[in-house]
Amino acid sequence: MGELDGRRALITGSGRGMGRTHALLMAREGAAIVVQDINGDAARETAQLVTDQGGSAEVMVGDVADVRDLQAQIGALEPVDILVNNAGIDRPGLIEDIDEAAFDEMFGIHVKGSFFATQAVVPVMKEKRWGKIVNVSSIWGMVAHTSHSHYCGAKAALLGLTKSWAKELAPYNINVNALAPGGVWTEMELAQKGPEGIREAESKVPMQRWSQPEEQSETVLFLVSPRSCFITGQCISPNGGSTIVGI
Repeated sequence: MGELDGRRALITGSGRGMGRTHALLMAREGAAIVVQDINGDAARETAQLVTDQGGSAEVMVGDVADVRDLQAQIGALEPVDILVNNAGIDRPGLIEDIDEAAFDEMFGIHVKGSFFATQAVVPVMKEKRWGKIVNVSSIWGMVAHTSHSHYCGAKAALLGLTKSWAKELAPYNINVNALAPGGVWTEMELAQKGPEGIREAESKVPMQRWSQPEEQSETVLFLVSPRSCFITGQCISPNGGSTIVGI
């Protein structure tokens, strides 16, 4: 018996990186997984990994910023008990170099996509009087980071949504929390910084390393499991001590 037996979990952006490890870990605990990603091949690969380990998975392909398509696809699913708003991008840029298209893309994926995915699953969660929602924010939604102001702004917006939704949905026994990872060894970070860039960044972390994706997924599992039934409106930031006051 797994902690999530009988639950259906939709994880956006789960074709790779942390989204994939979230899916694999939740599947091991018995959840039926909906693998959502803009990259169909990546989504199908994750779904295959889930089924290879004995789990249940289906694939949902699309851009979370396309609200009409997103909500239509969610509406066609069996009821969703768990939503992890994980889809995201990271595009560096100085203030004067960020154009309207880049700004809209950043907020469209992180904020609009999360908002309208949540809007689509909440009615059934209210009817069942049970639900778990996790918004994947970032350490950079909590503290400053140069050359990423639109990214920081979008991730900070997710923290605001988390608190508001948690208060609004608490009477329906729906928990809403946020994950704010510090540095994580993912394909996206490797492509942007390279191994040497990551190792340099690791030297500034009190624990002297970045996390592996699975370490973040363990926190997500806790937040969607029965163990966190009295936790809502919170932001948990596994970051190796990077936000300790005075660092």
